[in-house]
Amino acid sequence: MTSPFHVDIQNSKAPFMRSEKRPLPQKTIGVLGGMSNQATSEYYRLLNRKLNDRLDGWDNGEIVIVSVNFGNIEYFVRNDRWDEAHAYLSDKVDRLERAGADVVICVSNTMHRVMEPIMAERTTPFIHITDATGNAIRKAGTSRVGLLGTMPVMKSPELRGRYQEGFGVEIVTPTQADMEIVDRIIFNELVRGELRTDSKREYLRVVSELRERGAEGVILGCTEIFLLMAQQDLPGFPVFDTTELHVQAAVDFALE
Repeated sequence: MTSPFHVDIQNSKAPFMRSEKRPLPQKTIGVLGGMSNQATSEYYRLLNRKLNDRLDGWDNGEIVIVSVNFGNIEYFVRNDRWDEAHAYLSDKVDRLERAGADVVICVSNTMHRVMEPIMAERTTPFIHITDATGNAIRKAGTSRVGLLGTMPVMKSPELRGRYQEGFGVEIVTPTQADMEIVDRIIFNELVRGELRTDSKREYLRVVSELRERGAEGVILGCTEIFLLMAQQDLPGFPVFDTTELHVQAAVDFALE
């Protein structure tokens, strides 16, 4: 017999069948945020918007957020202190789990470097941002894509391998000089909510050079980049927004 709460997860617009039973059953999404607060607020907004699209009426999400101090994250990343980052974020995940999270997502591509081993030690489901993105790239039939993100993301052999081995996707990264520009704009501007026309122009130039080197699309591999640049800025060239794709995967999980 079909459940009154069945949803077709193949159709992100399909609403739940309405029911008088309350509270409405759904999983609690645990968000590890603060990396940055800009991304975290967008995750919260998008999660609730997409959940309301599916649930209709007045319903949205059941969400727990633990927000970290971005100053700590910036220090760990800049100084290559990944063991300290592991310990710091592990404690925050403990708090999410104690708060009743049924699934955990991390709002930072960069910090997946430590989140992956942290969550491998636990039973709480974890939605990896690369997997959500890789599935979309494969579905689009694209096999060679450019990648924009922080320096650790763009230089990560583990991330490159995850895309290649898991999804058959070859990653193309900017030149060293352009990686420095992309990274600087993220840390000095985007995480502070500063959106500059000249910086957008620089990002579009970097993407243009990636296209000339054979990229068939581009991954916005930092969860703030979509605030500066989006698909409408690159007509005819696929843009894979990790924020949007990650949020959609979390919504599907919460309502499955």
